[in-house]
Amino acid sequence: MSDPQSQYPVQGAGLGLRRPLADKLMADPPADVDFMEIAPENWIHVGGALAKKLRFFTERYPFLLHGLSLSIGSPAPLNEQLVRDIKDLMAEHRIRMYSEHLSYCSDDGQLYDLMPIPFTEDAVQYVAKRVRRVQDILEQRMALENVSYYAPTDSSMTEKDFLLAVLEEADCDLMLDINNIVVNSINHQYDASEFLRAMPAQRIRYFHLAGHFVEAEDLRIDTHGTAVDEEAWQLLKEAYQIFGPVPTLLERDSNFPPMEVLLDEVRKIKQLQLDCEQAAAANG
Repeated sequence: MSDPQSQYPVQGAGLGLRRPLADKLMADPPADVDFMEIAPENWIHVGGALAKKLRFFTERYPFLLHGLSLSIGSPAPLNEQLVRDIKDLMAEHRIRMYSEHLSYCSDDGQLYDLMPIPFTEDAVQYVAKRVRRVQDILEQRMALENVSYYAPTDSSMTEKDFLLAVLEEADCDLMLDINNIVVNSINHQYDASEFLRAMPAQRIRYFHLAGHFVEAEDLRIDTHGTAVDEEAWQLLKEAYQIFGPVPTLLERDSNFPPMEVLLDEVRKIKQLQLDCEQAAAANG
């Protein structure tokens, strides 16, 4: 595997910075959190007290951006002004990288949900061209996230093959969401381990981990509003065995538990990473 210092923009275990958490985190900045991530749309052109809060954190932690509304697969024109605003935000706060969902969320207006892109060769070419344009504007590489989906619009290709083709054609990086593999593998009846092992190690920049809702034994809903499921923990452990202790961010967007409960999940990530390092050392 590549030198981690050159492949990964951050190290260790991170936590998504959400506004409802900000005051508690400011009061006692946790040492167990190695990096943080925000959605740029929530912080672009923000001033006053909120801007000071963001500065408080970006002066103390390495930061990443994970976008919500670029809509990379949309039929609407690419929002190049948003990309320029993101570039400015990254420069202002020395943010290390930007990722987005491999999906779309707009056409004539915002759809307020992440919709699946048709798994076709035409879509591969279309999305890859838009990703290359984003990278040209940013003057750096971006990463795409594998997303959860519930009703594919076209399955000419498998999810795995579509994702791999876009990454190759766009020559961009991968932000791999472990929970989304679990959710999709159950909802669409494929082997999560097989999907995981097919991912290109050299393109992985970091992992996401989150909780999901069990609607039924064969239906999971990606909510980011519950504790991490045991199946996701097991797949994360397997991912570390395959790829090493990749930096991993805990996402929680709603139903926030007490801060110590949230930080316990961050600590569990760190422990699994340490276990992986110790096992590698023991095996020479």
